Amino acid sequence: MATEPCEVCGTKVRIAGGIGDLWSFAFESTQGMTLELTDGSEFFLCFDCMERLPGDGEPTAEDVEHLQALAAKEDLPPVDDD
Repeated sequence: MATEPCEVCGTKVRIAGGIGDLWSFAFESTQGMTLELTDGSEFFLCFDCMERLPGDGEPTAEDVEHLQALAAKEDLPPVDDD
């Protein structure tokens, strides 16, 4: 099982697939992904942090940096479970 930290909250996120899963028979899904934003930036985020990005337009590096600042202050907004 491979993991990578979320670039916003720092949570170690499971990355499914790979040779490690072949031998352990782990069938869990991936818990995050790398986002390629329209401004050319890339960030690996967990699904919860992706949900925290603004939905009123295309997210930018500024939006991710804002979430990083909130995470540093431990003031991340809750994930909307609609």
